[in-house]
Amino acid sequence: MSRKAVPKRKGDGEGGLDLERIVAATVRLLDAEGLAKFSMRRLAAELGVTAMSVYWYVDTKADLLEIVLDGINGSMVVPDVSREDEDWRDQLRLLALEYRKMLSGHTWVTQLLGRYLNIGPQSMAYTNACLAVIRRSGVEEERITGALSAVFQFVYGFCTAEGLFKERCNAAGLSEDEYFERLMTEVAERDDYEKSFKDAVDLMDSQTPMSREQRREEDFAYALETVIAGIEAMRDRC
Repeated sequence: MSRKAVPKRKGDGEGGLDLERIVAATVRLLDAEGLAKFSMRRLAAELGVTAMSVYWYVDTKADLLEIVLDGINGSMVVPDVSREDEDWRDQLRLLALEYRKMLSGHTWVTQLLGRYLNIGPQSMAYTNACLAVIRRSGVEEERITGALSAVFQFVYGFCTAEGLFKERCNAAGLSEDEYFERLMTEVAERDDYEKSFKDAVDLMDSQTPMSREQRREEDFAYALETVIAGIEAMRDRC
């Protein structure tokens, strides 16, 4: 990642432009419109400046997205890993919940994580905290990357599916509950319902009634505890 020099004082650029303002506007646009619609021209219009003014601060769109990705990673709270008396499970749980909050709040981040190395200073601070916590779990060094993958690939996959579902609901102009109800109605009307879908629908009918959002929170919490318990079980087995 390369970056051109940043003005020493805020407000030196066109219309008070600086890198902080560019990054904030980029995040707003990505949250509102998604990655597919983002462009440097669109960003310049949002900022009320010319596109060339933005390029005084970053060389390319890719450079800007890397900077934004690192900044978003900096929004996550990390535990005090120097506290030896803290339970590693609680700290790992916090790291996972913060990761989920970041991914759920900025659904475009899952796409960027597959494109960039994500090795900015704030991203690495989070990564180092994760390493410190998992080491305190007692997992042997050879298994550390596997243990972390179990947690954070789970969170990544869960949030990716969540984001795609929300996109479908928004595209249909329906709430999550309305979309899900329509989907279940269409499934029940299919000729192969009894053969292919009935067991799944019966399972959902047997569960405590709650909104899609509440069910997702319940499922995530249970799944996360299952992963953490699994790390402990595998640690003790080895």
